[in-house]
Amino acid sequence: MKTEEKDNYIILRDERDDVEDFADFLTRIHDKFKDKNLVIDIQKYGQLTLDELLKFLKLSIIHRKGKKSLVIVNDTINIDAVPGEIHVVPTLQEAEDLIGLEEIERDLGF
Repeated sequence: MKTEEKDNYIILRDERDDVEDFADFLTRIHDKFKDKNLVIDIQKYGQLTLDELLKFLKLSIIHRKGKKSLVIVNDTINIDAVPGEIHVVPTLQEAEDLIGLEEIERDLGF
């Protein structure tokens, strides 16, 4: 896994070629990143199925309960089919923007 630290979030990228294993791995090591906003960049997988994306559902729910953002970046998934518990955006810039908005909401008590 490759990590890239930004001002208020960390980008996580898989170095292998199995999105389901990556989701399982991130769920197992969640404690390492529980206090950070996360961007999971899985653009390299190209065409992603909803079933593959749902492997990140447990991680998303756990992470967001801790009052931190988790955003997945992939530009091939049909956003309308994605459950509300998972934030998916097509670009890294949109992920950064979404984290900024969620930080403001948390600061305001929403």
